[in-house]
Amino acid sequence: MEEMEEELKCPVCGSFYREPIILPCSHNLCQACARNILVQTPDSESPQSRRASGSAVSDYDYLDLDKMSLYSEADSGYGSYGGFASAPTTPCQKSPNGVRVFPPAAPPPPAALAPPPPPRNACLTCPQCHRSLVLDERGLRGFPRNRLLEGVIDRYQQGRAAALRCQLCEKAPKEAAVMCEQCDVFYCDPCRLRCHPPRGPLAKHRLVPPAQGRVSRRLSPRKISTCTDHELENHSMYCVQCKSPVCYQCLEEGKHSSHEVKALGAMWKLHKSQLSQALNGLSDRAKEAKEFLVQLRNMVQQIQENSVEFEACLVAQCDALIDALNRRKAQLLSRVNKEHEHKLKVVRDQISHCTVKLRQTTGLMEYCLEVIKENDPSGFLQISDALIRRVHLTEDQWGKGTLTPRMTTDFDLNLDNAPLLQSIHQLDFVQMKVSSPVPAPPILQLEECCTHNNSATLSWKQPPLSTVQVEGYILELDDGNGGQFREVYVGKETMCTVDGLHFNSTYSARVKAFNKSGVSPYSKTLVLQTSEDTQSEEQTLPFPVPLERSQLRRMSPFSSTLNLQPSFSGRSYFELRSSAHQLSLHSSLQSLNSAGCNFDTQGSPYSQLVAWFSFDPSSAHADIIFSNDNLTVTCNSYDDRVVLGKTGFSKGLHYWELSIDRYDNHPDPAFGVARIDVLKDAMLGKDDKAWAMYVDNNRSWFMHNNSHTNRTEGGITKGATVGVLLDLTRRTLTFSINEDQQGPVAFENLEGLFFPAVSLNRNVQVTLHTGLPVPEFYASRSAMP
Repeated sequence: MEEMEEELKCPVCGSFYREPIILPCSHNLCQACARNILVQTPDSESPQSRRASGSAVSDYDYLDLDKMSLYSEADSGYGSYGGFASAPTTPCQKSPNGVRVFPPAAPPPPAALAPPPPPRNACLTCPQCHRSLVLDERGLRGFPRNRLLEGVIDRYQQGRAAALRCQLCEKAPKEAAVMCEQCDVFYCDPCRLRCHPPRGPLAKHRLVPPAQGRVSRRLSPRKISTCTDHELENHSMYCVQCKSPVCYQCLEEGKHSSHEVKALGAMWKLHKSQLSQALNGLSDRAKEAKEFLVQLRNMVQQIQENSVEFEACLVAQCDALIDALNRRKAQLLSRVNKEHEHKLKVVRDQISHCTVKLRQTTGLMEYCLEVIKENDPSGFLQISDALIRRVHLTEDQWGKGTLTPRMTTDFDLNLDNAPLLQSIHQLDFVQMKVSSPVPAPPILQLEECCTHNNSATLSWKQPPLSTVQVEGYILELDDGNGGQFREVYVGKETMCTVDGLHFNSTYSARVKAFNKSGVSPYSKTLVLQTSEDTQSEEQTLPFPVPLERSQLRRMSPFSSTLNLQPSFSGRSYFELRSSAHQLSLHSSLQSLNSAGCNFDTQGSPYSQLVAWFSFDPSSAHADIIFSNDNLTVTCNSYDDRVVLGKTGFSKGLHYWELSIDRYDNHPDPAFGVARIDVLKDAMLGKDDKAWAMYVDNNRSWFMHNNSHTNRTEGGITKGATVGVLLDLTRRTLTFSINEDQQGPVAFENLEGLFFPAVSLNRNVQVTLHTGLPVPEFYASRSAMP
């Protein structure tokens, strides 16, 4: 029951409804709150007067002003609400729900000192749907009292086990101390002293304890709903046209006298039955929502468990890397220690050798000095030659690198850690799960597939996001009678021509990819219709690609652009149909007439080239989000972004539609055609490279080169369908909404290559539908001479 509480609270004061009234928009307001948000303006400044006089008003004044004549009470205060032009600059307060509420105006000056006031109209704007209502002389008494809502609120309050709370506390209501039987309001002590002082007219009110007030509420008889036009009459019938209860006097002399009426009890039972049936469907949705919430809560727990598991795995992987680095560190330190020992050994050996050599040299020098001291010439000369040779020999031994270190003090090792540091910086998550190595099913390229006489050419490709390596493809055809499939091609090529088929027969084709790990699922099945034997009458087009398509691929960078040239005697006409599991390609050869560019139209008032295409991710703005095989697009930006179709057109008649899947906060999407180099970060039609219709929920405009033309009443909502018809034979562009043509021909004198285009922001999501026939309003116009 607590979930229902928001349905029982007034959107202005935020408390439970007191004396609720029903507005024509089906929303409810407290009667006192309705008085507070009334706006009173002179007749000359009322919204209807401003619209009739043609004066400029804001878009807010056009929010579906109610045309019913409603009423105003003489004692109503007035203020400003909803942004009307005549709003006085009175200080305002905000209700708990954010609605601006103004205090009553000051009393008017005496009649002797002021001129008589001009007649005024009272306006009331619903705070929930912002629908503006104009009241007449009866004011708020013209709104029916919602007795049923009062009864629901009473039962809800009686059923709550908690103590009665004050109804005037703004935050954290306190426990009620008293209840006023006349005001029918529970007060706490502070709110009673502030809002219900015991003086003046309020001194006569009877205050009782809250429990006694609850009992008196429960025992008070339910008031019977009476007619708003005839207060003494009870409702007895139901007006089907006005969808409201009426009394007998309304049927005799009121505005319902000529309306269809039914018995009140029968309609009560019928509407109860309808509400019960609607609640069954809503109950199913609520059950699904509960199951979905259980699924989400289980996902939360599973995410937490997976997070712990993944963190443990990540820590283990990083610890393994650290262990490997430590092992490598120990190996490198061992090499450094070996180099250190080797250097020390070499230096120490050289020190030992030099020490021995120096000792010998020193001894020889001391011996020679002692010999020089002798005074015996004959004895000196006997040994002098030998001593001189020994001295020179010893000197020569010191001069042959003996005094050069055999080892440097520097270590000639340089650790190359740059690749490892780069690898550490590049260490990242590639993917959470290892994808299946089996290839994805191939995609048949319908714009490349064709038939001619008893030959068929098929082309396919791998999905754009597929990263699994493919080693080859297998193409299969049935026997033309719905029998078993057989392999007709196995290889690496993505295009194959099959000859020798039966004339005027229907074949089914499919293709799959394979690699070392396995075979992919089959692609969608393509149904081909071979034509009758016309080789003796018409020129055979070369295969595997018709002449016009091979010329196109050499001339244009867009492989799917349809740019039929009138330089050949025949052309292939394709009618492509699609379902969830099957695509159909129908080909029939047509001859060009003597005019060169007009096709033979026998049996049809107008010739149409029907083609399937999707949106192009490669040329779209980066903020565009694709789904549904690139047929559904939205945006992650609040600014307008442009996306183009994959197929461009320069000849023929083409029609496609876009369904509005989501439409929030009144955005202005645009639909049309554009050049390939159109601006991708602005609304379609802002430059001279696009021709578009942009729409809101009420109107539509045609726009090219930032110039607006032909405003048309009628906008879009969620579920609407926008049609775009490009007739390059007549060089015109026409738009429709829900199969209703929007104004005249939008644009004329179109020449060149055009791509389907859409601009939108994050508040819009659209789905593309192609391969559609020309709408009836254009087909009938084309048949006219």
